[in-house]
Amino acid sequence: MDASYFLISLLNGLSVGLLLFMLASGLTLIFSMMGVLNFAHASFYMVGAYVAYSITQVVGFWWGLLLAPPLVGLMGALFERFALRRVHKFGHVPELLITFGLSYIILELVQLIWGRSAVDFRPPPSLQGPLFTIVDLPDSLSFAWGAPPEICRTTAGAVCTQFPEFRAFGMAIAILMLVAVWLLLTRTRIGLVIQAALTHPETVESLGHNVPRVFMLVFGGGTALAALAGVIGGALRVTEPSMALAVGAVVFAVIVIGGMGSLAGAFVASVGLGVIESFAVGSDRSLSDLLTWLGMTVTPQTFGYAVWSVKMSQVAAILPYLLLVLILVFRPKGLFGTREG
Repeated sequence: MDASYFLISLLNGLSVGLLLFMLASGLTLIFSMMGVLNFAHASFYMVGAYVAYSITQVVGFWWGLLLAPPLVGLMGALFERFALRRVHKFGHVPELLITFGLSYIILELVQLIWGRSAVDFRPPPSLQGPLFTIVDLPDSLSFAWGAPPEICRTTAGAVCTQFPEFRAFGMAIAILMLVAVWLLLTRTRIGLVIQAALTHPETVESLGHNVPRVFMLVFGGGTALAALAGVIGGALRVTEPSMALAVGAVVFAVIVIGGMGSLAGAFVASVGLGVIESFAVGSDRSLSDLLTWLGMTVTPQTFGYAVWSVKMSQVAAILPYLLLVLILVFRPKGLFGTREG
């Protein structure tokens, strides 16, 4: 494995993982504070991308990034106030069903408003270039900020790999969001009220705080975080009606692997899955190579030879779900979780 491949795979994996964390953090907050597993969470991610796209067409990307999360968060708060709250007293199954139904309603509305094809949602021009270029020569490895240097065009054998500015920008936004949420929950009065409302709602109510309003704000905040991830993910990848389906199952795998309701677990699981998938996608190794490295020989006569010959890149898409199954079998509470569901 050459150094440039390792570095770019690691950076790509970190960027994918941090984007997953932005999405998973909102769902984790909603579940940890309210006990609600929101099946429509990925749909709010999609709405965030489309709302930002529409705003961008009028006043530019930066206004879209600024306004889309609070607008989608308001939608989430209104849904909690007028729909979810009414079924909350009937238990988890009605909550799951109503959010499941909402996801299909949102999908149909998105297709009615923006169409069934992908929209042209791009990063701002100031973030469309490369942040740096990794220059891999036969005898050295170096970095160059900005566009590829002249050596990439004039030197035979030079392998130059670019890392986009917008991908780095998305990583910075995810880290800032993690710090902001942690400070909000642990260093502010409203964070203490939110945490107390989960475990001692009667006490919080007796102190004059409106617990239902606190839960409404938590649900709205969680959907706003999903919308923020949608703005970054929509501009980084593609904004289309199937984008919610593409990340919906993965984000649930993230929160189960990390531990239901654990923000730290969601962070570790997101980054871990992102890095693992990034290296797996670019790998041409097979399971038989792993067995050979362990000192075992796989031949065409070996039982299940076709399975052992499958390359890692071919199974990269199922790795999150394989880890999900293993976690559920051996540690149902997840890596950092304190509750099983």
